[in-house]
Amino acid sequence: MDFPTACPQCAHVNRAEFADSSVHDLRCARCGVRYCVLVRKQKFEVLFDLGTRALMDGYAREAVASFAAALERFFEFYVRAFALEQAAGREGSFENALAALEGTWRHVSSQSERQLGMFALAYLLREGREPDFLTPRGLGTDFRNRVIHRGALPTRAEVDAYAAGVFTLIDRLLTELGAGAAHAELVQEQTFAAHVRGLPDGVTVVFEEHPGMFRARRFGTLSPIPKPAKAQLQAAQSASGVNDARAFQQALFEQALAERGSLLRGFKSSS
Repeated sequence: MDFPTACPQCAHVNRAEFADSSVHDLRCARCGVRYCVLVRKQKFEVLFDLGTRALMDGYAREAVASFAAALERFFEFYVRAFALEQAAGREGSFENALAALEGTWRHVSSQSERQLGMFALAYLLREGREPDFLTPRGLGTDFRNRVIHRGALPTRAEVDAYAAGVFTLIDRLLTELGAGAAHAELVQEQTFAAHVRGLPDGVTVVFEEHPGMFRARRFGTLSPIPKPAKAQLQAAQSASGVNDARAFQQALFEQALAERGSLLRGFKSSS
């Protein structure tokens, strides 16, 4: 999946493929100038937005895969944010804390169940309560497995419901993380800084903030959940013991999609 980006020299709109590192070294197709685009967006945000775009384009099954991957990568983001947040309160450098985190994560990097276990413990230690939303029903596990592993062809309504559940859970946990998320985001900024230091003279660096469902919520450009609806959502979650307030999840996702979906569609098709 690619995205449009304007050349800083001649303003020609080039297209670049999303990179794992969020670092994109480009050469303008019109004037030939080299420039570097750094996208301030976490992996889970990119994956969720790709799922949203696939859903809007009618690719329901492909959307499920992106939403499922977004949730897994968000759990990793949460663990990293928590570990670095804890390290910030102790003696030692950020670099040493990050190295210890990377070394520890390597033990579970290819095992999703162990990653989920790390997330569960991180949530317990940070919030002081059980992550009671980590159930097959709360995570939509059966639906995800039917689609991804058994080749089921989902309906649009089923994917909408799954996307709403994933969106609401990530949105809730990001809200709880609050400023703690900045510790994990600093890792990306360090990656950007290291890359910029290695660029040859004359290469223009461009930082981009792309339209996205979660960045809009986090940085105040998406309307807040109305207080009555938010209270109902929280009460339903508390009463059921799982993140399963379906009607309110759907309403929250549809609100975000209505406000950001048009931007995502335009972002994809700009030329």
